Amino acid sequence: MTTTRGGLRGWLSGRGKALSGLRFTSLRLRLVVVFALVALTAAVSASGIAYWLNREAVLTRTQDAVLRDFQQEMRNRAGTLPVHPTQDQLQHTAGQMANSSQRFSVLLVGEDASGRAVYGTSGGLSGFALEDVPLSLRTAVNKQQPVDSGNKSPYHLYWQRVTEHGTPYLVAGTRIIGGGPTGYMLKSLEPEAKDLNSLAWSLGVATALALVGAALLAQAAATTVLKPVHRLGIAARRLGEGRLDTRLRVSGTDELADLSRTFNKAAEALEKRVADMAARDEASRRFVADMSHELRTPLTAITAVTEVLEEELEFEGGGFDPMIEPAVRLVVSETRRLNDLVENLMEVTRFDAGTARLVLDDVDLADQITACIDARAWLDAVELDAERGLHARLDPRRLDVILANLIGNALKHGGSPVRVSVREEGGDGAGSGDGADSGEGGGSPEPGWIVIQVRDHGPGIPEDVLPHVFDRFYKASASRPRSEGSGLGLSIALNNAHIHGGDITAANSPEGGAVFTLRLPRDASALTERPAEDDGDDSAGGGGRATSGGADQGSKGGAR
Repeated sequence: MTTTRGGLRGWLSGRGKALSGLRFTSLRLRLVVVFALVALTAAVSASGIAYWLNREAVLTRTQDAVLRDFQQEMRNRAGTLPVHPTQDQLQHTAGQMANSSQRFSVLLVGEDASGRAVYGTSGGLSGFALEDVPLSLRTAVNKQQPVDSGNKSPYHLYWQRVTEHGTPYLVAGTRIIGGGPTGYMLKSLEPEAKDLNSLAWSLGVATALALVGAALLAQAAATTVLKPVHRLGIAARRLGEGRLDTRLRVSGTDELADLSRTFNKAAEALEKRVADMAARDEASRRFVADMSHELRTPLTAITAVTEVLEEELEFEGGGFDPMIEPAVRLVVSETRRLNDLVENLMEVTRFDAGTARLVLDDVDLADQITACIDARAWLDAVELDAERGLHARLDPRRLDVILANLIGNALKHGGSPVRVSVREEGGDGAGSGDGADSGEGGGSPEPGWIVIQVRDHGPGIPEDVLPHVFDRFYKASASRPRSEGSGLGLSIALNNAHIHGGDITAANSPEGGAVFTLRLPRDASALTERPAEDDGDDSAGGGGRATSGGADQGSKGGAR
């Protein structure tokens, strides 16, 4: 049964490949079919006309010769018989007439002196008989026509073609004018039919050869026409893969050459446009990076001053006038916010530059999440559902940044209690062991995945906002352009997940509230073995120094 199913699957796979190839060459197939149909129509039409013309020519030539000979024999031999001949006379004359050059059968019908009908045939008793002559032909032969200026003879020669047992015959008859016997002639047209059949076979072979020639010609024409189209398809695919320097070789002045020129112009314009955009993007990134670095020096001094001011504010004696104390507190708060913004901008520039590197370590996930929550005094507002002893090999600092952003946003915009759950997917199913566990113990090549869900009990995220929650500086409402965060937190968290080879998704729970799902490989060691250029692909390269202390919590607020 297994062999039968395997054979069936192989047959279906082969048929699928054949149909796929047929679809791939559909234009070529259509060209060949059109050429073949045109050639077939022309060949069949020409062969049909040639056959009809030759048939008429052969039959007419044979027919005229036979009728002329029969008419001459009737005049020369049957015309010499008496008005009332005997049967022996008719028999003898019919035999003489049948020995003519055309070799036809003859039947003579007359009346003897007593008025009795007598017959004479060239083939004896089993030869040509009156019953072999069609009734319509006998009637026409024996009918007397009026003689006038337009018709000088009362009787004429009549003929008819008949088929008997698949063999064609020519039957003719006439009467002797002035009295005498009536003569009928039977001539087989089988040789002519054989010649016409041979002609038909020859024309059929010629039609088949013309069809084959047309198919070959169509194949050659299709190759000539489709080769530039195929090159154009390859060039378009290369262009879609990002190889913007792709160009087509242009030769000739036909429509395909014009198409190639148009493609080259479009590719050149696209390359220039992309190069300009890349240059502007690179300039913007460099500006942000330079600005962030330049801001750090004065910001360090400002931060030191604000720390002194903050200590004065906390001094029991009250070192500031009550009138200026709110302003001092505002300066301290905004300085801290500016410091977070600069740190986040520097983190973003490292992601964009692709200089991020993972510093992996064995992490107990329950302990890591607890430490993140405890460091920010969120223990009373967060419920943790994580099994002790579940280890993973990750970058602990980047994991802390991700968790701080997700949990902080949930607390700020969703409300407590926030539930954090951890589970394992795939792999060998081991939920404990050392952090280097990559599925070796169970013999599975897959290390498995760690899934961390952060769910709040707030109103959720509007559906039109969900696709943009991870965008940089995205604000769901234009009326709230300013928030306590920088608008980069979730973007940084997503990039940190990507650098681990994982992902973060946002959705709304059916029971209410938003759910952010972090999915990371249990062992990210394979990513550290990639070439340096791979780390910067599709935003998977994060890097540098992230805000692991307070974490940015304004991105989700801007998205809500």
